[in-house]
Amino acid sequence: MSDQLTARAAVVRGENWRDVLDSALRQTSIAQPDLAILFASGWYSAALPEMVRSVLAETGASALVGCSGQGVIGTRREIEGSPALALLTASLPGASLRVVRFSQESVERCEEPADWIRHTAVPAEESNGWLVLADPFRMDCEGLVTGLGNAYPGVPILGGLASAVPQARETYVLVNGEVYDEGGVGLSVGGAYRMLSVVSQGCEPIGDAWTITAVEGNQIRTISNRPAYEVLVDTFEGLTADLRERARGNLLIGLAANEYRDEFHRGDYLIRNLTGLDRQSGGLAISAVPRVGQTVQFQIRDAAAADEDFEEQLERLRPESLRQMPVGGVLCSCNGRGTQLFQSPDHDASAIARRFGDLPIAGLFCSGEIGPVGTRPFLHGFTASLALFVPA
Repeated sequence: MSDQLTARAAVVRGENWRDVLDSALRQTSIAQPDLAILFASGWYSAALPEMVRSVLAETGASALVGCSGQGVIGTRREIEGSPALALLTASLPGASLRVVRFSQESVERCEEPADWIRHTAVPAEESNGWLVLADPFRMDCEGLVTGLGNAYPGVPILGGLASAVPQARETYVLVNGEVYDEGGVGLSVGGAYRMLSVVSQGCEPIGDAWTITAVEGNQIRTISNRPAYEVLVDTFEGLTADLRERARGNLLIGLAANEYRDEFHRGDYLIRNLTGLDRQSGGLAISAVPRVGQTVQFQIRDAAAADEDFEEQLERLRPESLRQMPVGGVLCSCNGRGTQLFQSPDHDASAIARRFGDLPIAGLFCSGEIGPVGTRPFLHGFTASLALFVPA
């Protein structure tokens, strides 16, 4: 371990993985790094075992985590849809880092918080944050996120689900010197460092906040004792012409993450899709299980809302408000963002750079994102989840 706090990052594109990796290693070379974080395009899947061994051998890092991605992200730059990798190395004197492998079996076996603590071997008071990466196809990722959240209450848990090249349903998770095609990996950060979170769900609340008064399975039957669909129609018709146009095809619903609030604002909701309509009853089906008494508010998600929300979330962590500046970060951005959502490339990476300059960043475009709403972690979609490593 070096006694000098240092972090460097690189993002490199190219078909020859060896050349790409060599370039990234040159750009991220530091003395005795404690940590390496690697995100590699699915195009390199056959070479991943050798890539991981090379990173460990060349850097001498004591811990390595990462996964495959449809695209990768670095400082100021996002590379989508072509072979590329992102690498971050960091020397973190005084850090307590623990890499933990998760499997579907371990998620099923851990029923209580104490079970999770035994599995991770990290006492709750010794973790200041978790970075979690997981396979979306062969693992109960909701169970993983919920279980860790219960075991480490109030501790930031961020990350994302690995992704692959288009149409492929095979992803990879990197755990020190091993490559797995299922399960997940967690990095606990403790000691002299903590993690700050920026979670942007990219939504704009519309209309009023309401209370759910009847449910059936994943269907909201009534809102404030009125058919849920009727409330949705009234909300839509009450918008300005500009907002109605923006809302077409972009309507979602937000479920309050914490009912014990006097007021609800952007960022207070868990955003879920509207998945169906029962015209006979006027019920709305959603991609979650709602509860009677839960507060809901309809939402718009489009490029304008996503841009405004990300800037607003970053503004909370403006440099002049922080006692210590971040030394690096990991950005997990939905594969529905990037150029699929925004008119220009590098949107999220550029927003971070405007706030923090050339902060070393590594990241990927995910199949799902992990981040807190309030103090509890959730699995999200269409979200940007940024984990920042900061001296405590």
